[in-house]
Amino acid sequence: MSFRTAVTHPPAQCEPVVASGGFRAASALIPMGDAVAVLVAAGVTGWTWTAIAYAAAVLTVLRSSGTQRVRISPRFGEELPWFALAVAVPAVLMRPWVGVALVVATGVAAVTVRPACYAALRAARRRHRLAEPTVIIGTGTLGIELARTLFAHPEFGLRAVGFVDHLPPGPAAGLPLLGTPAELSAVVARHQVRHLVVCFPAVSDAQLVPILRARRAARVHVVPRLYELGTTIPPRYRDEIHGIPLVTLRSPGGNRFVKRVFDLVAGTVLLVVLSPLLAILMAALLVRHGSPVLFRQSRLSRDGECVPVLKLRTLDDPAPDTSWAVPEPGSRLRWWLRATHFDELPQLWCVLRGDLSLVGPRPERPYFAARFATAVPGYADRHRVPAGLTGWAQVHGMHGDTSIRQRVRFDNAYVEHWSLWTDLVVLVRTLGTPLAGLRRSEGERQ
Repeated sequence: MSFRTAVTHPPAQCEPVVASGGFRAASALIPMGDAVAVLVAAGVTGWTWTAIAYAAAVLTVLRSSGTQRVRISPRFGEELPWFALAVAVPAVLMRPWVGVALVVATGVAAVTVRPACYAALRAARRRHRLAEPTVIIGTGTLGIELARTLFAHPEFGLRAVGFVDHLPPGPAAGLPLLGTPAELSAVVARHQVRHLVVCFPAVSDAQLVPILRARRAARVHVVPRLYELGTTIPPRYRDEIHGIPLVTLRSPGGNRFVKRVFDLVAGTVLLVVLSPLLAILMAALLVRHGSPVLFRQSRLSRDGECVPVLKLRTLDDPAPDTSWAVPEPGSRLRWWLRATHFDELPQLWCVLRGDLSLVGPRPERPYFAARFATAVPGYADRHRVPAGLTGWAQVHGMHGDTSIRQRVRFDNAYVEHWSLWTDLVVLVRTLGTPLAGLRRSEGERQ
């Protein structure tokens, strides 16, 4: 049977029983297996609160190290050093309470159960029980080779259904051209695609980036340029298909739940700590300029939604929705508030309400956002996450009358590479913003 015939008309026994959900099943299997391993070890050595705390610490290290990430080609040997660290580090930190027997039992159980989970996963994939529809973006020689490899090796869990590119595949490809890159979203929805493998399509990277950013349910794996050469990507974050390396793109914006919890906790603390300062500033504005001391303005946040933003009133007419240049505030107090960015402190209330995040792209007025979206590539992509009180672009000096293109670059980099640590770094760096803004404004006034 030729490859073309095999792919186009697969025999009945090769039809996958589960068309999708394979990686979701593996996502549950791997952490569950780790949990069973450490809890069994805790039970064998005696159920105590110390043993349970140690088990939780081991699972936390495994989760945070990235070893529980579902891979196309899982290899326990590359993860073994991280298992050793996951077992040893909590043991050292909890040395007065954790015995040697518990540590040894946990290590033995962990290095036994994880390979067993991988073996079960491969076995299910070979029987086409966890095959997931996959589209290959690129109809070149390597793309065709990948399609052949996926058909010959079902243990990878990917079932190639076709190609996406501007050029049709050769007759030996055995799979149809499903559409062009511009039609990718429709192709994914029509074929219930769960994985996209990007393999040097006949389209520029600048054109492909917004297309891949618009994907929803599908996971994206990219064959890196010059893939024959070694990279500095840690092994636990690399993947491969039969010797062809892959870099799996993360979901943009990170974990929304974790980010929201961080906003609530940190936002509440900041609001409580800064409430006396905010009260003093509001009182000073009331005495110097009268009421109202706050003004509300509509800005764009996640998914282009208009949200109300609160600021201290530093202009007599503080609603220049279509004017980019902001007039002089007219008093030393208002000038100082704007220079130090203390006029934005009321936005902490917007963070607690969920309209904004502590860290994110700067919220923009709808009029200018519409103009920038048509003139600046990638501008709308920054709306994949909530707008922020401060952000990665702002702590790099991208505020006021600065390049919108550079702001977009920093904002989208933040979205793509978000982590809780990044938010903490931005908040710490923001602490120096008032002094830096004051110095900058003093220089401009002189």
